[in-house]
Amino acid sequence: MEYIYAAMLLHKAGKEVNEDAVKKVLEAAGVDVDEARVKALVASLEGVNIDEAVEKAATPVAAAPAAAAAPAEGGEKAEGGEGEKKEEKSPEEEKKKEEQAAAGLGALFG
Repeated sequence: MEYIYAAMLLHKAGKEVNEDAVKKVLEAAGVDVDEARVKALVASLEGVNIDEAVEKAATPVAAAPAAAAAPAEGGEKAEGGEGEKKEEKSPEEEKKKEEQAAAGLGALFG
């Protein structure tokens, strides 16, 4: 995780996420740097919009309580049943989009 944290810190600071910068952040934190993991991180982040990936990753967490509350409310109203089906599809679509956006990041956790 420290490799991802280093990349996130660099991105948040407005710095370029490259191998040298990631290594410097990790070394400053006292981490023994694995060159292969640094290369894999930088390669997997190439072409990824980090802001968009973070936003999409955070969305399902915030949407889960609302989706859980919706069926309880929908069960009380006859018209709510149709709206409930739409709400069930929406989190699934968001999850698919999130998985696509984070596809490059997934290789880092294996």
